[in-house]
Amino acid sequence: MSLTFLRPARLPPGSRIAALSLSSGFVTEVMGRYHAGVRQVADEFGWEVVPAPNALRGAEYLYAHPQARADDLHWALENPEIDGLLSMIGGDDSVRLLPFLDLNLIRAHPKPFLGFSDSTVTLLAFLRAGVMAYHGPALLADLAENGGMHPFTVQGIRRALVDKPQPFDLSPAPEWSEHFSDWADEGLQEIRRPFQPGDGWQWLQGDAPAQGHLIGGCLEVLDMLNGTPGWPAPQLWHGAVLALALETSEDIPAPNQVGYWLRNYAAQGMLTHAAGLMLARPRGYTPQMVQDLYGWVRRVLHETGREDLPVVANVDFGHTSPQLTLPLGAQVRLDPAAGRITVLP
Repeated sequence: MSLTFLRPARLPPGSRIAALSLSSGFVTEVMGRYHAGVRQVADEFGWEVVPAPNALRGAEYLYAHPQARADDLHWALENPEIDGLLSMIGGDDSVRLLPFLDLNLIRAHPKPFLGFSDSTVTLLAFLRAGVMAYHGPALLADLAENGGMHPFTVQGIRRALVDKPQPFDLSPAPEWSEHFSDWADEGLQEIRRPFQPGDGWQWLQGDAPAQGHLIGGCLEVLDMLNGTPGWPAPQLWHGAVLALALETSEDIPAPNQVGYWLRNYAAQGMLTHAAGLMLARPRGYTPQMVQDLYGWVRRVLHETGREDLPVVANVDFGHTSPQLTLPLGAQVRLDPAAGRITVLP
């Protein structure tokens, strides 16, 4: 039997969105970037972005007060004037929120939460509470993109969060970039980063279509969560399409390390009972590292007896731009023969 999750209300123009610093308080060091993101979100979607009470109190304060970060999440959920929640940026510290998160509040006030990277902790908290959440751009990243938001990013957010729910096919980005831009240099805000032509998805194995609810996030953050109270119960992984973002950010996990993480998932039964696997485009990998990575994925699935599992790689979510918005908890259908990924309402 497939799991069902509460679907938060859509976010039409005029919605008020709380910007949350749930991990790093870095935003105060790049306030020009913050204002660019607020402006571009208003221009593209008609949303009003407002900072949560503690979101702009600085990196030192937020590091010392993880409960203040959790309080901001709870404030946004309970505040009737707030319609949605948006991550400022990731980091490496959201796991310290676990003692303070109130899943009952998430369940009682199901609002859209959008973020990626270290926001994996919060995204999975929403799924643990039975509420869909949205793996996608953060305010300081793709939403404040130099020269304006990429049309691919805009389309992904509209289909997942604004338009009336209906089936839609994901598609590869026509171009992509991992080029570093100094966010503190406000003179670069209007200068578009260099992009390179998209190279499409790669189907690694599987022939038959498969369907399941979408769950996953950043592999490094999942490693931090593994074994903690924030780790989803086994039933949340069963029958799921696992979306694992190979989000390397400042770290570049070696392909064999990714293989070891996958072996852990196999030992937990997550791969045995999975419906499919989506792998993000890995940031910072050389072509040889990519091939080594795919070799490890195939090796672990062979060891697990899952040569039948449909696996699609190089999907545009995670730490390269532009990125898709993936509704975690939604039903997703993988069709290797047709080369299609369909998100179902």
